[in-house]
Amino acid sequence: MASTDSWALEIESPVAAPRLFKAGVMDWHTLAPKLAPHIIASAHPIEGEGGVGSVRQFNFTSAMPFSVMKEKLDFLDMEKCECKSTLLEGGGIGITIETATSHIKVEATANGGSVVKVETTYKLLPGAEVKDEITNAKDSLTNIFKGAEAYLIANPDAYN
Repeated sequence: MASTDSWALEIESPVAAPRLFKAGVMDWHTLAPKLAPHIIASAHPIEGEGGVGSVRQFNFTSAMPFSVMKEKLDFLDMEKCECKSTLLEGGGIGITIETATSHIKVEATANGGSVVKVETTYKLLPGAEVKDEITNAKDSLTNIFKGAEAYLIANPDAYN
């Protein structure tokens, strides 16, 4: 029988929560190919306009073990810098993972920066095991937010 499991991650940043949420989550499909072209060949919305129910697709270079990832936005609260999404395709879906959802919340800190809190819940396919996938997923998310952070520090007028 397949089991459901989860993992969590926190990433601290000197960038204000609303800016980091907009750049690192809501507009990552636009920024990613510019900031990480060696990993993300292209990315774009394929359904919807960025609100709940919308789907976006990321196309990866050979640097990744899969070529495509599609995710659906299930919940969005722009004021609280919070969203939930479901992985529809890629990232091990149908290979080792039956389902995967992520909850991302970017919270303000007392020093004007923020902390990104990610919780991912997944259900493995029967007989499947995860080895390096969780470490790789955490590293990828950290790289996404640190890339967005570097961009925002270098471009102080972006995403205000």
